[in-house]
Amino acid sequence: MASKIEAYVDTPAFIAFLDRSDSSHLLFRRLFSNPPPLVTSALVIAEGHGWFLRRYDRGRALQFLQFIDELAVVNVESFDSQALAKSSKLARKFGDQSLALAGAHGGVVMAERCTTACWSTDRHLGLTGVRLVISP
Repeated sequence: MASKIEAYVDTPAFIAFLDRSDSSHLLFRRLFSNPPPLVTSALVIAEGHGWFLRRYDRGRALQFLQFIDELAVVNVESFDSQALAKSSKLARKFGDQSLALAGAHGGVVMAERCTTACWSTDRHLGLTGVRLVISP
């Protein structure tokens, strides 16, 4: 049996999976039910935590962090000064787009790991040519 291809998980995918009111919840619930190896960014974790904190409360934000801690198939890539330099360069390359720094770091992570699939609802992550798993 062939091994599953690693997928990068962006903030909107985590939010959609954990928030039943999200229009993409069913898609990401299905994907997370039998996930391949996953990779994400420390910036994605920070964005997700902040989103649940602002949208709901501290309890939901902490539940999000607990979910990440317990998600055995995910590798979280750190964000240091080297990652900042590379991500800033990518954000400048696509300066005519609304590519946030977290998204640019995702692009860097996917390029360095040769990740070919991205779980997101943010079309900007497809700028680098990676295949998006996205709801219509």
